Amino acid sequence: MSFLRGSLVLVALLFFTGCRSAFVEATVSNRTPQTLQLIEVDYPSASFGTQTLAPGTDFHYRFKVIGEGKLKLTYTDAVNKEQKAEGPELKEGAEGPLNIVINPSGTQWQNKTVIH
Repeated sequence: MSFLRGSLVLVALLFFTGCRSAFVEATVSNRTPQTLQLIEVDYPSASFGTQTLAPGTDFHYRFKVIGEGKLKLTYTDAVNKEQKAEGPELKEGAEGPLNIVINPSGTQWQNKTVIH
């Protein structure tokens, strides 16, 4: 009987503590005075993006990292020139915030992801 009771307690603990997956909460911010086009962020095993990003706006995306590799950003600027920037490396299981800020002077990567 005590084995059954212990098993039920264990199941209840797992249920209430919750099993959650690790996700990266990415934000791409346009801090230029121009609208950006065809924004794409490549991360290990996939990519995400948006068609346009107006000045002063943000694009949010949540993803799970499978594998490891460098982040890459590609976008088209106001004069239709493709811009590229390479970011930090992400490892499988990374979670937390990732901010990609596009300024007139370039791209800043603010990676605060961690591996648990």
